[in-house]
Amino acid sequence: MSDNVSPLRRPVPGGSPELTGEVATLIVAALNLDVAPAEIDPRQPLYGEGLGLDSIDILEIALVVSKQYGVQLKADSQENQHIFGSLQQLVDYISAHRTK
Repeated sequence: MSDNVSPLRRPVPGGSPELTGEVATLIVAALNLDVAPAEIDPRQPLYGEGLGLDSIDILEIALVVSKQYGVQLKADSQENQHIFGSLQQLVDYISAHRTK
């Protein structure tokens, strides 16, 4: 029996596939990206060479994530580089810290 999981929708450890899709959709909408949420590889970097986001984009994502999930993200946090390292890392953080 073959595995019918699309390479674009791989299961993501730590975060549900539903939450991953939800957060990808949130990012695409907040930044008005010209990419379908399902095309975002959960493991590719968000910042720089991966999805190509810059620091202003990351701040915008932090704002919408905070509003949507009640997650407190601080601009000066040492964890930010890890939290925003990839969609998967962001989803893992939301799963662990959400209040909504």
